[in-house]
Parts: sequence; structure tokens; C-alpha cells
Amino acid sequence: MIPRRAIAAAGALALAVCLAAWAPPADPVHFVLLGDRTGEAQPGVYERVWREASAAKPAAVVTVGDTIQGGDDAAAETEWLAIRRTLQPYRGIPMFFAAGNHDIWSETSERLFRRYTDRRPHYSFDAGGVHFTVLDNSRSEKWPAGELEWLEADLRAHTAAPVKFIVSHRPSWLLDAALGNTKAPLHALAKRYGVCCVVAGHVHQLIHADLDGVTYVSLPSAGGHLRLSGKYEDGWFFGWTDVEVRGSEVAFQVHALDRATTPLSAWGRAGLLVR
Repeated sequence: MIPRRAIAAAGALALAVCLAAWAPPADPVHFVLLGDRTGEAQPGVYERVWREASAAKPAAVVTVGDTIQGGDDAAAETEWLAIRRTLQPYRGIPMFFAAGNHDIWSETSERLFRRYTDRRPHYSFDAGGVHFTVLDNSRSEKWPAGELEWLEADLRAHTAAPVKFIVSHRPSWLLDAALGNTKAPLHALAKRYGVCCVVAGHVHQLIHADLDGVTYVSLPSAGGHLRLSGKYEDGWFFGWTDVEVRGSEVAFQVHALDRATTPLSAWGRAGLLVR
């Protein structure tokens, strides 16, 4: 005969499992993603972007690089000191920088990037239950030798993370995503390890593609000049992107300065606003 105490314990366990299954979702976590500041930085835009983005009280801000104008070893430290002053009011917000081609172009500039961002050219971190892998393609349009091997090792070590992002400066995946190439090496790794989102900048244009369950986003400019048509509906605008993560669900909201806020789903594969 089973003791009554054991039966009661089993019943309590079953009730606890049932209540857990019906528990309300955890509070969402918000992150801010920022595009390029430089590439002919437009006066005052980056400062406006930070004022708006910080008001959302994000758990962290992740930038995709080109934080300084760069290109000159002798001037780079002065530029990083200026950025430090600009960001001083927001030092309470965790900041994570990707390395852009305007940030790293030489050994000297790499040392300064490490010093003033407190980050390596590639690294990973966890925040709010989300795992971010930040890759370094600052000096190459293609993935540098060994970079995808490092990515795979990092993703393998964090298979349990419910939400995973890959971040880089250049959208080295852009052509593959646009053409729907599911055999591309980066995409294959993203699928194998359950990456939800791949984020980059560099081109200063909002570009969005969903491929085989993976969301690809090239972020709008956070201050670098607008190229080509310069039209909002073509993805050419200044702004910032809010990411809400609730459990394993991820939602993007695109905030354009002096424009409406739109969900990422409103933007099509070619960066055109879906009518």
C-alpha cells in the first residue's frame, strides 16, 4: 500500500507542475540596438538617438560599430575621449560595442578599441537571458579566417541559452540572405544552434530578411550620413531599434527620429516599407 504522505506529496507535485504550466509569462527584457554613428557623422544625431533610446530604460545597448570616424592613428584617441564624454550621462546602462571599419584599421586602433570599449574585437556576453555573440569583420568584407570556427565554438558552449543573437559590423551575410541561400556557412550555424537573429550595420540602411526561421537585420543609421535615395520608405533614416524578449519570443520595434515607430515586420526584404 502506498503511504498517504507519499500520495499527498505526489498530488502536490502534480499541482505545482500544473500551476507552472499555466504561470504568466516572465516580464519582458528590453534591449536597444544602434547602427553606425560615423561615416560622415551628422551633427547632433547620435546625441538625439541616445536621449531617445536611454529613455526606454534598456537592459543593455548593443552597437554594431563605427563609433569613431577613425582612419588616423594619431587622432583616434582624441576621438574615443570625445565619445566617452558623449556617453558619460548613460554610463549606468551596460554598453556592448562591435568593431567597425572606422574603429579598427591598424594595430594601434585595435589597442584603443579594446581600451575605450573594454571589449575585444570578438567576444560574447549574456544579458537578460539572451546570449549575444559579437563577431569581428572590421577589416574584411568576408568573414576572416577562423571567425566562423570561433562562432561555432561559442554557440556550442551556450546551447542552453533560449535566445541567441549574432552581431557584427558588416552584413557579410547580406547577399546570402537576400538570395535565400540556406546553405551559407553562417546561416547553417545559426540554424544548427538555434540562433534567432543576426544583426549588423555598415550600410546605414534598414534591411530586413527572414530566412528559414532566422531574422536578418541591417540597422538604420544612428548618425552616419544617409546614402543613395535618402528616402524613409527605402530604409534611409536615423533611428534606433528596441528589442523586447519575453521567454523565447523576440519582437523588434524600429524607432525613426521624427517618424513613426514601426514593427520590423513592416519592412520588406529590400528595405522597403510594406504598404
